[in-house]
Amino acid sequence: MPVQGKDDDPRMPYQLPFPPDAMDEIVVPEAIATDERIWVPQAENVAFRPLCLNASQGYWMNLLRVRKSGVLSRHRHPQPVHGFVLKGRWHYLEHDWEAKEGGYVYEPPGETHTLVVPDDVDEMITFFQVNGVMLYVDPWGKTMGFEDVFTKIEMCRKHYEAVGLGADYVDQFIR
Repeated sequence: MPVQGKDDDPRMPYQLPFPPDAMDEIVVPEAIATDERIWVPQAENVAFRPLCLNASQGYWMNLLRVRKSGVLSRHRHPQPVHGFVLKGRWHYLEHDWEAKEGGYVYEPPGETHTLVVPDDVDEMITFFQVNGVMLYVDPWGKTMGFEDVFTKIEMCRKHYEAVGLGADYVDQFIR
């Protein structure tokens, strides 16, 4: 039987009081940003748009946008990665499948792969959830560099400061 009074909101009769230390939701009304300053450059014609940078659990969710064809990077993830293609298409040199618009990709932990955008694709945008770290590797699997949620946050801070949004602009995406 519902308790009448302050908890009688018909939209959420089942909800317990909100934990006082819980962080606010992240609501991104325009995920594919039209303001170019929100896209953080990673390389020439390669940028990401942060959606959630979860420092407490070590993952990040972002849109990766590539505006050129060619090989992006050879890398490995020790944790699973999820991707959903919003625009364009891409593939990995190591596989015979192609990630196409509207398609979902699951990358198992430990696999090394090399992302390639085909010559006839002008723009590729894919939503990725990356858990843990991304290790950039050479052809023999030797680690050459890495990205994690903390390097992503730092890239965002530097970029947002440089474009006039302020270094703290990234804080809205950090959990």
